[in-house]
Amino acid sequence: MTKRVFITADHGLALVYFLQSDTLSALLSDGVEVVLFTDDEARPVIKKRFGQPGLIIEGLRIDRCRLYSETRFSFIQRWLHLFRYVGGSQRVNGTAMDGNYRLAETGILGRGRVVLPFMRFIIWLMRRSRLVRDIFVHAQNLFKPNIYADLFERYQPAMVIASTPGWRFDRYLIREAAARHIPTVAVIVGWDNPSSYRLSGAPVDYATCWSDIQKEELVLGADWKPEKVHIGGIPSYDGYFKRSWIIPREQYFHQHDLDPKRKLLAYACSFETFHPNFPNIAAIVELVNGEKLAEPCQLLIRLHPNHFIKGSRFEGEANSVREFIKGLPYIHIVEPVSLGGGLGHYSGEDMPEKTSMMAWSDVFLTVYSTMVVEAAIHDRPIVSVTIDKPGGWNMKGVYSLPLTAIGEWPTHQRFRKAGAGRVAASQEQVRELVNFYLLNPSADREKRRQFVADECTFTDGSAGKRTGEYLLSLFKGTR
Repeated sequence: MTKRVFITADHGLALVYFLQSDTLSALLSDGVEVVLFTDDEARPVIKKRFGQPGLIIEGLRIDRCRLYSETRFSFIQRWLHLFRYVGGSQRVNGTAMDGNYRLAETGILGRGRVVLPFMRFIIWLMRRSRLVRDIFVHAQNLFKPNIYADLFERYQPAMVIASTPGWRFDRYLIREAAARHIPTVAVIVGWDNPSSYRLSGAPVDYATCWSDIQKEELVLGADWKPEKVHIGGIPSYDGYFKRSWIIPREQYFHQHDLDPKRKLLAYACSFETFHPNFPNIAAIVELVNGEKLAEPCQLLIRLHPNHFIKGSRFEGEANSVREFIKGLPYIHIVEPVSLGGGLGHYSGEDMPEKTSMMAWSDVFLTVYSTMVVEAAIHDRPIVSVTIDKPGGWNMKGVYSLPLTAIGEWPTHQRFRKAGAGRVAASQEQVRELVNFYLLNPSADREKRRQFVADECTFTDGSAGKRTGEYLLSLFKGTR
């Protein structure tokens, strides 16, 4: 009988994790057949791009998942989703949960607001009582739509590996696997995932994460048993450590019409769900265009995937940025690549572009994006820019959070405490810090290296192999 596993990868980060590292090859090379579930519309492109013997690509049937979530006791399912999102234990830093709750609360309209005081009380209890958390985690299992029965019968998988512990629509697939007594495993693909999403959305037996830090977040914040959590590093970054994605500098500069004699600044948009990035961008553009820095510079602005959501406030911001920089010779925009479908511009298809932007930057700027870790891997000086706009988005029904107020979020706090970069809350501070790093490019180097070691654990490009071997060991029942 063919040995098979199911893997869910409905997000660009997950595609890089599994398909652009050694994680998948460890399973395939041992004769395990892998059925990869991904975005339905992007499935043909992914099959063409990554297809190989032993790998079967199936759609995650997102439309049916969404229909079930919106029509089967939708009110209850929405609240269960919110509870697991913000109801983790208070034994670890909960500032991200607080921000996420306020964002979610703003979107609750009409009769739903009547029950908000009661819901806040439930969340208060959940953060203080494991028993209450367990009750709500188990209550989710009442919702199993049986969307994948035919595929379970056809492939007979021996294990299901998910790119989250049921935080996304993968929860329905994992719940169905658990109901069939099939072992389940979650991999943590995002730096801030354990601190931002918290409780599992489905029964998951094992998890593999980046570091001791993430393991503590899972154990103390989401009640995982320590022996069930493995530290395998972050396979998605193996290409960074091996420097296998870098485009030669001359070629990269030519690609973006950059001046090889000017210093390169790069700004990666981030955190725009809570606050516009335009004030940050405008401040940096004015410094570069006005020649107000210690050396002649040029700027690459990497838009966020959300900037391509049609009709959204994010798309409006992206258009404002394009208009603002029109005609400025030393300001350029980078747009993340899309595979289409529900993956949007999170497809992970432009790793060479993203890698090279960081590798060739003289100073890297963002808010507190995950890219602070990635830029530190490339040993680039980092400035986190947190220039507030009064009122934030200033839009009815849209929650805004000042950028200066997010420094205590778990990952942001770790970046600051590690001294891996510096924080600027005004244009003048941006000028001072960029000038400092232009004149002292090796400043904070050892702190950056320690930060990377603490967050990523394995810095030799071996995380994919290690993680794949761990998954294989679970498959073989050796753990």
